[in-house]
Amino acid sequence: MKKRLLIVFFLFLSYGMQSQVLIALLLGDKLNTGKIEFGLDGGYNYSNVSGFDANKKLSEFNLGFYFDIKMKENWYLNTGVLVKSTMGIDELSMADLALLNATIYNDQSGNILEGTYSQKMSSFLIPALAKYRFKNNVYAEAGLQFSWMYNSWIQFDSNINGNTSRIKEKNKDITNWFDMGVVAGGGYRLLNGYGWTLGARYYYGFMDVYTDISGTKNSAIFLKLNIPFGVGEETKKEVKRQKDLLKEKKAKRKEAKKKNKQ
Repeated sequence: MKKRLLIVFFLFLSYGMQSQVLIALLLGDKLNTGKIEFGLDGGYNYSNVSGFDANKKLSEFNLGFYFDIKMKENWYLNTGVLVKSTMGIDELSMADLALLNATIYNDQSGNILEGTYSQKMSSFLIPALAKYRFKNNVYAEAGLQFSWMYNSWIQFDSNINGNTSRIKEKNKDITNWFDMGVVAGGGYRLLNGYGWTLGARYYYGFMDVYTDISGTKNSAIFLKLNIPFGVGEETKKEVKRQKDLLKEKKAKRKEAKKKNKQ
């Protein structure tokens, strides 16, 4: 029941999420086998684009699904798709805007409006990583990530005397639709290797973001949470056993504290 509610929460939170995620979640029982683990992949990313005066990272939520495919003992192929993912750079300077031939907004008197400009790009992100799980439930991973950019815009946000405004200027025509780069990361799996997974990844792109501006590379830090779905009955029993063990440990600690106070 908790997992069902969690799915609904993420669906409402991510109104732009593609239908592929919903379909995949509904088929979770079919997708999970003894050698394949399927689940929800979500989190928060801090991204940047090199070659600009601005150096403020753009922070955004991301959401998708993942597959861990067992290759041999402790070795897995990690892949999937982040279907809701936005990367870019925040707080562009006037020089950056001129480089991008972007619109600079003025008031009726011709004065430049106060506000912040950011470059945002929505993409499908597809990792292909080798993952190694250690016996202590820590894992390390490395490999490549491929990106298909399907939307790009410069966003202007202002708040003047409590009046907020947002303007989006599309600039997909000057960006490259494809990117690929290297990824390295690691994390930890909860409940003695049977629960949710917490992790982090670093990505550095090989391709220029813009068609006519060299030296503009994507980079990002991803903080991630993986939630497996449709696991087998044996795994469910083990998860329950691990939770019961945690409850017992907490109860013993409380009892020990009471005895120490007496």
